[in-house]
Amino acid sequence: MGEYVLEMRGITKRFPGVLALDNAQLALRPAEVHCLLGENGAGKSTLMKILAGAQPMDEGEILIDGEPVVIRSPLHAQELGISMIYQEFNLSPYMSVAENIFLGREPCRGNTPIIDWHRLYRDAESVLTRIGVKLDVRQPVHELSIAQQQMVEIAKALSVDARIIVMDEPSATLTDHELKALFSLIRTLKQQGIALVYISHRMEEIFEIGSRATIMRDGAHIDTRELCDLSRDDIIRMMVGRELKDEFPKEVAEVGEELLRLEGLTRRGHFEDISFSIRAGEIVGLTGLVGAGRTEVARAIFGADPVDAGSVYLNGEMVKIKNPREAIGCGIGLLTEDRKNQGLVLGMSVAENTTLANLRALVGRIFMSRKAERDATERYIDDLSIKTPGSAQIVQNLSGGNQQKVVLAKWLFTESKLLIFDEPTRGIDVGAKVEIYKLMNELVRQGAAILVISSELPEVLGMCDRILVMHEGHIAGELSRAEATQQQVMHLATGTVAAVG
Repeated sequence: MGEYVLEMRGITKRFPGVLALDNAQLALRPAEVHCLLGENGAGKSTLMKILAGAQPMDEGEILIDGEPVVIRSPLHAQELGISMIYQEFNLSPYMSVAENIFLGREPCRGNTPIIDWHRLYRDAESVLTRIGVKLDVRQPVHELSIAQQQMVEIAKALSVDARIIVMDEPSATLTDHELKALFSLIRTLKQQGIALVYISHRMEEIFEIGSRATIMRDGAHIDTRELCDLSRDDIIRMMVGRELKDEFPKEVAEVGEELLRLEGLTRRGHFEDISFSIRAGEIVGLTGLVGAGRTEVARAIFGADPVDAGSVYLNGEMVKIKNPREAIGCGIGLLTEDRKNQGLVLGMSVAENTTLANLRALVGRIFMSRKAERDATERYIDDLSIKTPGSAQIVQNLSGGNQQKVVLAKWLFTESKLLIFDEPTRGIDVGAKVEIYKLMNELVRQGAAILVISSELPEVLGMCDRILVMHEGHIAGELSRAEATQQQVMHLATGTVAAVG
């Protein structure tokens, strides 16, 4: 075997109006974790889709073990030992773990089409044992945690004897404990000789798990280096093409009147006795471990879920918000955690998604103005640096980070005074994060209030004026910006005693 198990040379891919890849390249050694890095829209996903057989390339060549190959389809890629685990899992939720692992390749009894269930379950258990994972192979996948579903995806990849596994943002929805389990599994895969391409925007992960890194920008290869020879600043500079002087450019705005107050808000089984307030000019963080009830509180404020008890006050007046339409009418916007299923209509254009929550602003005397829709959208495309050929582009065709910016544009267009951002920078590169943080500064300077729900503690500590920490459905404590540290937040989030203040 040569030095590289995979080489991608001079890969070029064009879409209408877009040069997605420009002479891109990647070389993967056996049994290494190779980090593929770049801003949203840099071409990472397109390059990996070509490797996985989901997209044809226009120019270039791919070599497996030094031999040129033309990957014709995802099935052909699979036959070559290539598996891709996408950020949005490709699992059938109401089928069992075993059925998902061997979907389309179920063992049959002799020459009949009858599935050999005993062998199916035995083979699934064998694959899971190989990676040190204990799961009930008969359990439906929808009953599993996100981390467990990820293990099923990895088991599925190994069941086809994958030698190259691509992981796209595998840690985006994992807790710290689950992330440690994932890293342990990745190290096991390395020991078994499997090479991995790891795509992530979380810098701390890259240095912990990676061996080498390839950095891309604007569809082109910038550099490939050993990670031990790179600093965080080196990577950021190559990714964005400039220096980022301040990763968290927090500005303190003038605090005004109270915009939101919750008193004893309760939804049995999800959260209980939630009380806090937010004033104009404030960015307030709501953090805690996954499952603590953060998103559920946000949905209740927005009228997406009913509450059993408690009161909501807006501008000092009690309100009963029964649904999201009423919330929007009250000047509340919710940037949801799940942008693809709840934040966007993927088959609609950038313009249609941007203006969807405030169509009245586009209506003249009788008809909606398409020109007004286009003008408003193009303003946000410029302000948020959304990488798209134009406002008519279908949102599904954008990168994940640019889709997130479209969701943000939608709520900016409503001119909401209370904005709830649930994981606003998940899956977004460091340069785009800074743009969003600067926008948050501008919004609170104009008198808005922002409630930020985030699992990224550096983000919460870097951008919030106050931090509310949840534990098992309750507010475990509140920290000011001056007194908050990662250790204090984690003490509160895990329910252990901490000396605060």
